[in-house]
Amino acid sequence: MYGRKVKLRFLFVVIILITLILTTFLILKSLEENVVYFQSPSEIKSFSEIDKSKIRVGGMVKKNSISISSNEVNFIITDFKNEINVTYSGAVPNLFAEGKGVVAEGFLKDRNFFSATKILAKHDENYMPPEVKEALGEK
Repeated sequence: MYGRKVKLRFLFVVIILITLILTTFLILKSLEENVVYFQSPSEIKSFSEIDKSKIRVGGMVKKNSISISSNEVNFIITDFKNEINVTYSGAVPNLFAEGKGVVAEGFLKDRNFFSATKILAKHDENYMPPEVKEALGEK
């Protein structure tokens, strides 16, 4: 029915497709361990049980909630529906401020308390680093 050349081409295409599918599966499986999901305070409040894996909590820093002691920063992340208290030891980014967006990476103690290991400040598309703004002479 089909010639030898057609059968070899078909076999070659099938082998390439299987290789691509297997490669994609292996890449996605290896990345699965390194993916940290972003959660809002409302999503955390709806958890049925507290998982001890690393997560990211994001939202806005509540106004008048930042408390800085000698080696610890305490603040509240809100999504304007629910809030979560965050504790962080270390230096915070320059963009970290009240009323600004923030993502905290770390571990959940319970539905109301979060221990952060990393703070990531969010900015809009108009953000310009202070050094660049200064070099351009803008205010």
